[in-house]
Amino acid sequence: MDPKLQALCEQFILNRDLVKQTRKLCSSYLPPVCAHLYCAEGKTVDEERLKACLELIKQKTGVFSNFRGDMEMAFACMLSLQENPEAALEKALSVHDLLKKEFMGSPYLPIASFLLKDEADVSGLIARGREIYLLMRKEHPFLTSTEDSVFAVMMAFSGKDNGALVEEMEACYTLLKKEFRYGDSVQTVSHVLTISEGTPAEKTGKLMELFETLKKSGMKYSKYYELPTLAALSTMPVDVRQMAMDMLDVDTWLSRQKGYGFWGLAKSTRLMHAAMIVSTAYAGNPSLDAAACTGTLAMMISQMMATLAAIAGTRAAAAAANN
Repeated sequence: MDPKLQALCEQFILNRDLVKQTRKLCSSYLPPVCAHLYCAEGKTVDEERLKACLELIKQKTGVFSNFRGDMEMAFACMLSLQENPEAALEKALSVHDLLKKEFMGSPYLPIASFLLKDEADVSGLIARGREIYLLMRKEHPFLTSTEDSVFAVMMAFSGKDNGALVEEMEACYTLLKKEFRYGDSVQTVSHVLTISEGTPAEKTGKLMELFETLKKSGMKYSKYYELPTLAALSTMPVDVRQMAMDMLDVDTWLSRQKGYGFWGLAKSTRLMHAAMIVSTAYAGNPSLDAAACTGTLAMMISQMMATLAAIAGTRAAAAAANN
């Protein structure tokens, strides 16, 4: 394995374990997401600072707040990476209040709040995000839900007009549906690809090539909620074979780590984590900054959504087993 990738893998596991030590009872799906947040910034978890940010969220929000619950640890990690966590949380909460006027409240809205908190024209971006969201619903009324609001807000930063964005989304969706079929994940993938550069045919083609290359290498990547993370990786201007080889190296390394064995997380989740780690390695390449920045942001949003979906799925399975 490339030494830089090896070091990043080790930092990922270290950060994952430090997050787990900070709150032992959180879902096993969450610490890897938090670890990626720190790795993307090239930092190691400061446990005392993280605990202080958890306490800050508790002090500033109510028990039923969207900043609490399943994603509370992730939001605390995001705050701990800010120079002034208290000021950052105040901004995010203020933006969240504005978002709730345009979108239904959900665990996804705080993600959009963090995305917008430092922008000058927050109201304008939210209004445009709402317009894009309504256009999404018009195209896919049954598939579009609260989670799509985050990508709608993200698309509000685009220089393309709203109609062009939705046209591109629909073109990507149509091309991908034949291959991947599962509607919800395909719609999210179409959002990820729309905010990147290139034509729909080029972008969907590269994702499908990466998917098939992984498959031929013995890595069967999931077509469900993990797929948008692979889509975000595919948007980076790196050769597909290189991506696949790096993912294979990281996946093999992760398979020997605690938490990824027989009783650990599923292979599909492990492979998603490999995609996350590889994307961080590419994002650190100065020659890829513009594309890597967009890809990393899409990756962060995708993995948080995947985590919420995984937690919900685990609970549903547990409830079914108890009935």
